[in-house]
Amino acid sequence: MRCLLDIPAPAKLNLFLHITGRRADGYHELQSVFALIDWCDTLHFELRSDGQLSREDLGTPLPPDDLVLRAARLLQARCGVPHGAHIGVDKQVPAEAGMGGGSSDAASCLLALNRLWNLGLPQAELCRIGLALGADVPFFIAGRNAWVEGIGDILMPITLPSERYVVVKPPQGLATARIFSDPDLKRNSNTATLSGFAADPKNFGCNDLQEVAQRHCSGIAQALGWLQTQGLRGRMTGSGSAVFAWADRSVDLASVPPGFRSRLCSGLENHPLVGWAQSE
Repeated sequence: MRCLLDIPAPAKLNLFLHITGRRADGYHELQSVFALIDWCDTLHFELRSDGQLSREDLGTPLPPDDLVLRAARLLQARCGVPHGAHIGVDKQVPAEAGMGGGSSDAASCLLALNRLWNLGLPQAELCRIGLALGADVPFFIAGRNAWVEGIGDILMPITLPSERYVVVKPPQGLATARIFSDPDLKRNSNTATLSGFAADPKNFGCNDLQEVAQRHCSGIAQALGWLQTQGLRGRMTGSGSAVFAWADRSVDLASVPPGFRSRLCSGLENHPLVGWAQSE
């Protein structure tokens, strides 16, 4: 039976996140830099000849109909695939953390099934399919660190310096919709420039969601406070509850508050699956 094993799905950090406006359809215009890191989920795929899709949870349990199954079902329907797949998911990236874990899983699923089912779809087509699952999915399919605009769908690949990050996730998660629907959310940041970011990446900008998010999740302030005890200045990543800081000094991860998850991560130059789908 054909298999694809040990397929990585890395997380990302938003090195900054500015909200520059709100569209008539309710979506927010944003600017950010997405940086891939080596905190990964791992997926395994086995071909099924009966056309069925099934999932086995090998780590943290997932909801019954998660983004992995939704991605597989969408690809199967779009391409009229007669085959199915059994998918094992070792979930390690925390949920509701702002690290893109579910979107990354969906992207790796699309890339892997494109090979397992011999579909030969180009990257652009997989990105179009992925966008129907979530705004972050095309970023992970493209597989390169990026300057991000629009609603998260306009990506410009960039090169980032090799960095180490401390990432801390409180026990509580934070739902994206809860933050973006808050009437007090700042939605009028000035337009940023890539040159401005490149001049001083570690001190550039902020996360416009952080002030509102801290009112909804007390663990964010606790995590930021712990980073301060390590001599580090942290900020939220994305719209979840995880925070991070550039690890330019040693840190004592053993002193993280009970129930918090923490990891020392390295930035990735590219997604491990970059090139799995042809760019043209």
